[in-house]
Amino acid sequence: VQLQASGGGLAQAGGSLRLSCAASGRTFSNYVMGWFRQAPGKEREFVAAISWNGGNTNYADSVKGRFTISRDNAKNTLYLQMNSLKPDDTAVYYCATSSLTWSLSPRHFDSFGQGTLVTVSS
Repeated sequence: VQLQASGGGLAQAGGSLRLSCAASGRTFSNYVMGWFRQAPGKEREFVAAISWNGGNTNYADSVKGRFTISRDNAKNTLYLQMNSLKPDDTAVYYCATSSLTWSLSPRHFDSFGQGTLVTVSS
């Protein structure tokens, strides 16, 4: 499946952004989906994951309570609602698919799309 993230931009600390990820090529609803991010000079890190039907989610501790992952299988689209943004959230955000259909563990994500840059100013 091909993935293209969008919706990034500049936000002030405390503000909100909503990222989208459009998927094409294969049956979107078959996949566990997730978001990762990579800040300048740092390794890529896990942000959130969601099961194929949206019934289960998994979040990194750093975003828990501030970010919400969701999906619309009818539109082949994954979302990340980001609230109470902090300067530490500045990064390129990537959507990804997992190689396993039943696990939300970050270890199993192996396919990443083009990212979108989020910059949070203080």
